[in-house]
Amino acid sequence: MNGPARWTPRLIIVTAVLHFAWAFVQPHDWAGIARDGFFRTTADTGAPEYFAREASVWFMACGVTFLALGTLAHHALRTTGRLPAQIGWYLLGLGIPLCVFAFPLTGGWALVALGVLALVASRRTAPARTPGQDPP
Repeated sequence: MNGPARWTPRLIIVTAVLHFAWAFVQPHDWAGIARDGFFRTTADTGAPEYFAREASVWFMACGVTFLALGTLAHHALRTTGRLPAQIGWYLLGLGIPLCVFAFPLTGGWALVALGVLALVASRRTAPARTPGQDPP
C-alpha cells in the first residue's frame, strides 16, 4: 500500500469531521431548528434564519456523505489492497462544480485536491494477492 492510498481515506474522514464542526461553528440556527421541530424547518425560504438553517443542514449532510465515502474507501483499501478510482471521480464530481459556482472562496478546492490524490493512489496500488498466489 502506497502513501497516497494510505492517506486518502484518512483525509476524506478529516474533511467529514471538519464539515461536522463547521456546521456548528458557522452562523447557524440549530436552536431554531430544534425549537420549530426538525420537520420542514428549512422549507420556508421566507424565514429570517433560512440561509443559516440551510447551510447548517447542508454542511451536516455533506459531513455524513464524506464520512461514508472515507470509511468505504478505507474498507475497500484494507479488503482489496486497492483504492477504487471511483472515489477520486466522486470527489472531483463534487469539487469541480463547487469551484466553478463559488469561485474562488470554496472548500471545493480541497475536494479537487483529494480527488486527484485518490486517482493517483488508485493507479499506484496493486491488487491484493491471496496467500500462495504466484506474482505476475
